[in-house]
Amino acid sequence: MKENLSGKNIGFAITASYCTFKSILEPLKALVEYGANVFPIMSENASSIDSRFQKAEEYKETIRSITGNDIIDTIKDAEPIGPNAPFDILVVAPCTGNTIAKLAHGITDTSVTMACKAHIRNNRPLLIAISTNDALSGNAANIGKLLNTANYYFVPFSQDNALKKPRSLVAHMDLIPESIEKALEGVQLQPIICK
Repeated sequence: MKENLSGKNIGFAITASYCTFKSILEPLKALVEYGANVFPIMSENASSIDSRFQKAEEYKETIRSITGNDIIDTIKDAEPIGPNAPFDILVVAPCTGNTIAKLAHGITDTSVTMACKAHIRNNRPLLIAISTNDALSGNAANIGKLLNTANYYFVPFSQDNALKKPRSLVAHMDLIPESIEKALEGVQLQPIICK
């Protein structure tokens, strides 16, 4: 895997599923260790809201220190991704149900949805690492739509707490590097639904 990701330019977009923020740090570090150039993008909410899990500025500094790059966190700064085509692949991890719904319906009103729209126009892979409590209810149709849309791939996922949150799904964030490798080959990593 390491040699397949070396030198790849990877956009890495983060949306406001605060409880999964820490789970993407190790995959981010692994991508950098494999020699990938990782460019962070954050939604406005992910970039600015302090949560019970972490302070926004501290988390952003962690992301900057891991990737060595500044964070894109405005629509204006995300728009040039389209004409400049800087990324081999764009990852959204964690990807909230709100963002999934917007992607499924062509709504571009955040830095992350703009980055996705701009990137997908270049016919390059977009990898989703879902993290939402309404995946098996309100967002099930949107997830199904994206699963059946060209150039969209998913990090394998499962229910994170079937008894207390029976409609919630979360991606296996540790599978991000392998999912990227497969998506770059035009292949969905399987099985997509894990235990």
